[in-house]
Amino acid sequence: MFLNTQNIIIYLLILPIIGILSLSMIPSWNKLLLKQIALFFSCLTFIISLFLWVWFNKSLGQFQFSYKLFWIPNLNLNFTIGIDGISLFFILLTTLLIPLCLLVSWNSIKYNLKEYLIAFLLLEFFLIGVFCVLDLLLFYIFFESVLIPMYLIIGFWGSRERKIRAAYIFFIYTLLGSVLMLLAVLYIYYQIGTTDFETLLTVSLTLKEQKILWLAFFASFAVKVPMVPVHIWLPEAHVEAPTSGSVILAGILLKLGTYGFVRFLFPVFPEACFYFSPLVYAIAAVGIVYTSFTAIRQTDFKRIIAYTSVAHMNLVILGLFSFNNIGLEGAILQSLSHGFVASALFVIIGVVYDRYHTRTVKYYGGLVHVMPIYIFIFLIFTMANIGLPGTGSFVGEFLILTGSYQTNTIITFIGATSMILGGCYSLWLFNRIAYGNLKTQYISVFIDINKREFYIFLPFIIGTLFMGLYPEIFLDPIHMSVNTLIEQMYF
Repeated sequence: MFLNTQNIIIYLLILPIIGILSLSMIPSWNKLLLKQIALFFSCLTFIISLFLWVWFNKSLGQFQFSYKLFWIPNLNLNFTIGIDGISLFFILLTTLLIPLCLLVSWNSIKYNLKEYLIAFLLLEFFLIGVFCVLDLLLFYIFFESVLIPMYLIIGFWGSRERKIRAAYIFFIYTLLGSVLMLLAVLYIYYQIGTTDFETLLTVSLTLKEQKILWLAFFASFAVKVPMVPVHIWLPEAHVEAPTSGSVILAGILLKLGTYGFVRFLFPVFPEACFYFSPLVYAIAAVGIVYTSFTAIRQTDFKRIIAYTSVAHMNLVILGLFSFNNIGLEGAILQSLSHGFVASALFVIIGVVYDRYHTRTVKYYGGLVHVMPIYIFIFLIFTMANIGLPGTGSFVGEFLILTGSYQTNTIITFIGATSMILGGCYSLWLFNRIAYGNLKTQYISVFIDINKREFYIFLPFIIGTLFMGLYPEIFLDPIHMSVNTLIEQMYF
């Protein structure tokens, strides 16, 4: 049989590389063939990734589909991959969003198309690598390599004059935090003699070592989440990035920080996690309130959604640092739900931007009269962004607040204000776009969404509602892995 459980992750890593090699052999003028090949390989990767879910044994808490390749045996460095219930859905989300991103930009990228498609397939390769490697050094390499194609996507194919500045801010902020992480990885290697994740779990570091190393890792992951005050790069990057860049940024890249916390910080430095949890709680609570209020006063469509993303990801941090099953499972589910909802909201912005080339909210109004399907889809994701029952965000937020309440009631109360403030910025934005008079002095021709755009929204709608109505399908594979994580932390 072509596919088997032993090498399925290898296929997922190889397919984007084969896609890149195929694209490099096709002339740049044949744009339709380039797009078709990139879409074919990204869709094939998604289909194969579904077998991970089908074959995943949800009754096991350890890593599955493991594969080990002796990379540099003399230095005890090996290429080890495998997934558990936590990383499973992040890989599925990555493989789903890449083909959707290619469809989003099907007609909007006019120059350097081949390089653009190669950047996205390269990004897919690095992201799958991040979520499946079980070696600290390799994780760092994949984690930082994601910056390169993302930097190019923002800087080359961004939508406005400030795109180069936004790309530099994105690169510098995320790279500076990661320099400390590299020093920490090197220290661990020289102290223990390996960076293999499963070996690190058997080694106990002193509390002082844990604290210093924890701060180094936290600096890198906090920028990626992002947490206040290192969140400035995100609104800039979102505003200047093309729609597909914003989708992948909100859908996957913001999850790298939270994944890093769960995968490495919690099991390797458990005592330091407990020690610093009051600090993290305080930063996250301030971040939720501050960015929610900042979102309310924005006038740019994309900036509003960018600041709401920061608020939602800081709420995820509250769930993670509750250190109990309910909070952790809620945080992972909320991360996945945010991947659907925020990505869909950026596509919603992209639809009107492609038509009218402005994201300033005051130029829009009364679109419910002329773009009813568009507004109906906008309404679904506005409700999901607020956390309406029946959507994945409601389940995620409910579990986060339940888990967090068991740890710190005051911070949970502050975190719960995000639901009220979320209603303020989400409903006010929707009201300004959908209702009122048509502003024909700015826009005179209105076109509702086309068939391609509708098919892009369909997976987002299905995913959001499915996660809200049948969360057990997602929580069951996560449950045993979270149990294992809690055991590693407490025992």
